[in-house]
Amino acid sequence: MIKGKKVVVIMPAYNAERTLEKTYRAIPLDVVDEVVLTDDKSSDNTVRLARELGIHHIIEHEQNKGYGGNQKSCYNKALEIGADVVIMLHPDYQYEPKLIESMAYLIVNDVYPAVIASRILGKGALAGGMPIYKYVANRFLTLFQNILMGQKLSEYHSGYRAFSKEVLTSIDYNGNSDDFVFDNQMLGQIFYKGFEIAEITCPTKYFEEASSINFKRSSIYGFGVLKVSLLYRFNKWGIINSSIFNAK
Repeated sequence: MIKGKKVVVIMPAYNAERTLEKTYRAIPLDVVDEVVLTDDKSSDNTVRLARELGIHHIIEHEQNKGYGGNQKSCYNKALEIGADVVIMLHPDYQYEPKLIESMAYLIVNDVYPAVIASRILGKGALAGGMPIYKYVANRFLTLFQNILMGQKLSEYHSGYRAFSKEVLTSIDYNGNSDDFVFDNQMLGQIFYKGFEIAEITCPTKYFEEASSINFKRSSIYGFGVLKVSLLYRFNKWGIINSSIFNAK
């Protein structure tokens, strides 16, 4: 615990056998109380390895639920076991696990209720091997979102993020998409509820074993992001009443 607050790391996994151990070993377990791994019906030995590593909370999906569906199971389990701070870390070793402590302290000390580890702050993204087309798309989408949501984030698309219990219980993340746009919908909900989100610089690594979505899925995600931003603005103007922003 940190100052009496329970810190839980969640790991949404899919075919993560080759990188799970390296990621798990780098987690600062002196400040992390529990680790939750949700396996989205992997075809490899992710679950067996997770057990061998001693991960206590393992959820196995009988059917593939998608990236967003996998996260829902993770967050629900974290809250069920009493988490005060929940940090999502992908088990593909693309993000630096050592930042967990810094992210948790920002929340525990009531500086910010949510934190994103940004690949764009500094030169981490391109230096780490992010494909140029993804970098350009990231910058365009982030600019579009900042304008429509009235924010100043360096990026909305990092999968490394931390939330307080208050944030998670204030939004209806279970009502979001089961696909990749879940991440974006969640940030929109958090801003819509009036919470602030901090950012810290995060070095990233792109390599063969790291998870990545192809150009087609990236394009679908991009259009989904544009839709979320427009829905956010139209809700703020009172033109429409979208369920993802007005639930709870």
